[in-house]
Amino acid sequence: MYPAFVSRFAGLLLVLVLVGCSSAALPAPSVRYTPIPTAVVATATPTEAASVTPAATATPAPNYDKLPAPANDAAALAIQLAMVEAALRDPNVKDPELAWLGHMQQLDYSRLQDYPEWKDAVLGALPETTRAAVNGSLEAGKQLRLLSGPIPKSLPDWKIVAPAPIEDLLAFYREAETEFGVPWYYLASIHLVETRMGRIRGLSSAGAQGPMQFMPATWASYGTGDVNSDHDSILAAARYLKAAGAPGNMQKVLLAVGWIKE
Repeated sequence: MYPAFVSRFAGLLLVLVLVGCSSAALPAPSVRYTPIPTAVVATATPTEAASVTPAATATPAPNYDKLPAPANDAAALAIQLAMVEAALRDPNVKDPELAWLGHMQQLDYSRLQDYPEWKDAVLGALPETTRAAVNGSLEAGKQLRLLSGPIPKSLPDWKIVAPAPIEDLLAFYREAETEFGVPWYYLASIHLVETRMGRIRGLSSAGAQGPMQFMPATWASYGTGDVNSDHDSILAAARYLKAAGAPGNMQKVLLAVGWIKE
């Protein structure tokens, strides 16, 4: 962690590229999704992928009246993922539908991670425009999990809290970008990897603290205000990167602060 943020998160840029590339390929649907009755998803043990021969089908509309539940076979999971990815990109879908869709998306990706043998069948059944986004998200998740290192043998003294509203966080990233020139998505990515956007509160094993995980000496040099404040920590991170040469060659800057390794 700091100084140099956290060197163990060396693959962050790859995650950024994968996520950015996958989301850019999807056009926003022009049709608003209206809830319609659908069959309740069964809770039985998932079936084997070998018995499934999925084929692309028409994307159904979300049923916001039902609790999100992941499908139990590859064909049904492909249908769910196509529905979720399309609806999330519909500019007409608003809260609380977005929260429902985000929950379903997490469940579907978790199910696919639990049954990796379904991957080829699911991807093959998805519409072409959705396939790139799903495949990119799966690869990004894989790379992100590789950053965390070995599983600890004991639980740290952390608290899990609700993150600040996304509108507030985006405003903080933009403020830091305006003041220091560091692209906001680098700051958002650091925030995500370090503490899941401020959800994790507590000291790291190395003694780093706050939403952006500063070591005390680094905070003393670049931080002002409260190290546990999202706003103050985000601005301090931008100030630290600026001192290292941002927003020039960001790869060189991240190497200089130890964020990535050659």
